[in-house]
Amino acid sequence: MKILLSNDDGYNAPGLKALADALRNVADITVVAPDRNRSGASNSLTLEYPIRAQETDNGFISVDGTPTDCVHLAITGLLKEEPDMVIAGVNAGPNMGDDVLYSGTVAGATEGRFLGLPAMAISINSHQPDHFETAARVAAVLVGELQRRPLATDAIINVNVPDIPFDQLQGYRVTRLGHRHKAEPVVKSTDPRGRPIYWVGPAGAEQDAGPGTDFHAVREGYVSITPLQVDLTRHSALAPLGEWLDGMQ
Repeated sequence: MKILLSNDDGYNAPGLKALADALRNVADITVVAPDRNRSGASNSLTLEYPIRAQETDNGFISVDGTPTDCVHLAITGLLKEEPDMVIAGVNAGPNMGDDVLYSGTVAGATEGRFLGLPAMAISINSHQPDHFETAARVAAVLVGELQRRPLATDAIINVNVPDIPFDQLQGYRVTRLGHRHKAEPVVKSTDPRGRPIYWVGPAGAEQDAGPGTDFHAVREGYVSITPLQVDLTRHSALAPLGEWLDGMQ
């Protein structure tokens, strides 16, 4: 099995190294990742400037672009052989609930899906993790299972792992995305010359986070696995919207 690895924390990120080390035993891997931290890049694609790629000392390929750029470039022109799957991670910090709309990690996996490949995004529930190897080992377990029982090529699975030793995991749960309260306000400050600057505030606290959600599973010590889809259509609103349009004068 040939797997393309990427991330949004940059090619030197410890989570990516842990993932590559864990998967070398079960697959033929290629790593194409951003040259620096591109967290929060979502599905952005570089269109106005050329993209450069170079092999680094650790054997990974560094790209001066977004996670989406990395996966797109790798599959459509950089690699001699198309991979069988795309995995993005291990992200330092969770990607649960509303986070998936902003996440460069999830975007890397989504780009793999856009290009016809099954894909996985994997994140650990801490911004300063102690147990990257737990998430990496979870990825290896899931890849082993996928080799025995492949998922459809339109599958995107979003995996979030508690930051605990592997043997303390309670198991695996299929979950839905939870929901957060609205984000905290921006933090205003000044630069050394007295000009105003702003920092994006922290994400909102958990709101819809009960049983069945990704938030709840991870909080209880389980690996959360959420199937994602690209189609953002709110299908239940199609008929009411049609009736509303029919009533327009």
